[in-house]
Amino acid sequence: MSEGQHINEMPVSPIGGGLRFIIAGGGTGGHIFPAIAIANAIKKIAPQSAFLFVGAKGKMEMEKVPQAGYEIKGLDIAGFNRSSLIKNIGLPFKLLNSFFQVAKIFKSFKPSAVIGVGGYSSFPVLRYAQSKGIPTFIHESNSFAGKSNIMLGKKATKIFTASDSMQQFFPVAKTILTGNPVRQVISNSVVSKEEALRYFKLSAQKKVVLAIGGSLGAKTINEAIHKNINGFAQNNLQLIWQTGKPYFETATKAINDKEGIYMNDFITQMEYAYSAADIVISRSGAMAVAELCIVGKPVIFVPYPFAAEDHQTANAQALVNKNAAMMIKDNDAEKQLIPALINLTKDDAAQNEMKNNISKLAVRNADEVIASQIVETLK
Repeated sequence: MSEGQHINEMPVSPIGGGLRFIIAGGGTGGHIFPAIAIANAIKKIAPQSAFLFVGAKGKMEMEKVPQAGYEIKGLDIAGFNRSSLIKNIGLPFKLLNSFFQVAKIFKSFKPSAVIGVGGYSSFPVLRYAQSKGIPTFIHESNSFAGKSNIMLGKKATKIFTASDSMQQFFPVAKTILTGNPVRQVISNSVVSKEEALRYFKLSAQKKVVLAIGGSLGAKTINEAIHKNINGFAQNNLQLIWQTGKPYFETATKAINDKEGIYMNDFITQMEYAYSAADIVISRSGAMAVAELCIVGKPVIFVPYPFAAEDHQTANAQALVNKNAAMMIKDNDAEKQLIPALINLTKDDAAQNEMKNNISKLAVRNADEVIASQIVETLK
């Protein structure tokens, strides 16, 4: 794809000989983990670089980014609430206040460039950078671009996309298809299935279903599993179940010490969970899709219907169209999800077809491609 853009922004003025990056965004693991992967990749090729993350107060980036060894500042900001319009009353004031907070951060940190990965904090940070002529880079992880990124893309220096056919959203000359950066612990995993089964105390004689509803859990998936919890043992299946914090207590009562079930609110060692799994049930956020392509597992997606522009359905549909996954709509999950899962566990031909097709879509070096593009542009 042609790059062809001319960078007319203010000249880069690194402090102490290194580039200085603000990385903005978060809200979910699907935004946070790619952001950290990009920072790590930049650090490898430009070791003198300095990084400051900017997120939303109270969101998971405020915990996960420091755990990865980076400093983060939090903004008092929230996104548009699609399920309760009355909760949006204070949104304009929060947005305005966030611009004052951003101005203060920029004055102190003096960034050479800003990278936006999506999430509440991305918009005010990149908009402010663009108003000051500072180079901005966007990573659009979904196959349907959000409104904020579409607006920001007009003045962005470069836009990195996970999916092809994004010309409808962004200027073609500065859009580069890179795929989604995936955590190295997953893309480079050497965990064997035997090792993973031992970790979860599961049997090698029965198939394993991994149910992950994203980092915050998925109510619909959780309820479908809960309602059909006895169906797993009845069909000789084992379960690794990531519930998210809100459903953890309910799920604990539901499993009631049943054998063949590992359950937790958040699975830290996802490389073990993927290695143990034969089939996966998952939301279809961009990061989940990217990771599942790399681990090459048959998957049933249950897209979160309230995601911006319904991008999770678009993400899942892109794989369904290539016979690389199955999809059950959220409002059908209670009745259809577990029967569809049980049918799939008995159909080895369908599993193998999905494995082969989803593996072909894997991208392993997106973080390196994005990092090198950014650093080259700023030279």
